[in-house]
Amino acid sequence: MKFETKAIHAGQAPDPTTGAIMPPIFQTSTYVQTGPGEHKGYEYSRTSNPTRTKLQDCLAALENAKYCLAFASGCGAMTTIMHAFKTGDHIICCDDVYGGTYRLFTKVMTQHGLEFSFIDMTHISNLKKAIRPNTKAVWIESPTNPLLKLIDIEAAAKIAKEKKLFSIVDNTFMSPYFQNPLDLGSDIVLHSTTKFINGHSDVVGGAVMTNDKTLIDKLHFIQNSTGIVPGPFDAWLTLRGVKTLALRMKRHEENAMKIAEFLKGHPKIEKVTYPGLKDHPQHALAKKQMRGFGGMITFVVKGGLPSAKKFLKKTHLFSLAESLGGVESLIEHPAIMTHASIEKEVRAKLGIDDGLIRASIGIEHVDDLISDLKQALS
Repeated sequence: MKFETKAIHAGQAPDPTTGAIMPPIFQTSTYVQTGPGEHKGYEYSRTSNPTRTKLQDCLAALENAKYCLAFASGCGAMTTIMHAFKTGDHIICCDDVYGGTYRLFTKVMTQHGLEFSFIDMTHISNLKKAIRPNTKAVWIESPTNPLLKLIDIEAAAKIAKEKKLFSIVDNTFMSPYFQNPLDLGSDIVLHSTTKFINGHSDVVGGAVMTNDKTLIDKLHFIQNSTGIVPGPFDAWLTLRGVKTLALRMKRHEENAMKIAEFLKGHPKIEKVTYPGLKDHPQHALAKKQMRGFGGMITFVVKGGLPSAKKFLKKTHLFSLAESLGGVESLIEHPAIMTHASIEKEVRAKLGIDDGLIRASIGIEHVDDLISDLKQALS
């Protein structure tokens, strides 16, 4: 089946009892057994739930994966993956990464004995140099958050396999519609399903996909033990959002390209970063490993923090809020909002300066969005 068809039908056969075309919400905590240990695959909803199973089956199909686990949040999914490692293990992470990922790794998981190195993986040779005897995994965002740097996933996965390391890709920015890291050789793909997959800014969730049975069993054991699971209504809402994922991603990209081109020509904008622009440093790689360029743009407003704050207070259709990937356009200031947990000196080294703005381009009419940006920049 093609992507659009899988998004609507994968894991979502009509209910066998009633014939309901939409999957029901199994709002239950436990399941009656015919005898001790005798059940129909479900015993307690922390362990598994039919609504969650349908979401997992659908998301696995979209990422061309054999297995998927749904979580209460993207951070919950990350935490579960980290618990698969042990004290003394070393993980290499790309240097530009979501602030919540950086916070989890440096402020929480280091307290449990994990070690992390943050490197610029746009130069794949840096990855080879960073590998230690105790290195166990490579963590990638591509495009990165918020600077939209691209990493060659296939090349990184090849190095990881040669060194017997796990390669993990956070694919939140692209969604399965535009990029499939498992097809490029990675071992694990991660999503904050809160974002593009759900797409309606009304539920928080996460997901992990893999083709490794031993690995998914280990992650499920950790998930069940720690209880980082979504409720059935959250799973149902996400499944409902997935049905329009292909349509939404096309419109996100179409609008983003036009807005990126508008911003490039504006006298008050110093720099625009979007993988679809020909002047993006990894534009050729974007065309190679992605089927589209996504709905995320970053740009720098001339005049630094005062100008950035003034601009952000003047937008109307672009709502000033954290998160991304919803049908509505969102805009934010990484240094103050999503990446505030990253030390100032680290932000400065990466280029997350006070004039940097991150925009999640929604599916409104692009003319209205451009008009909003024009008036906010005036």
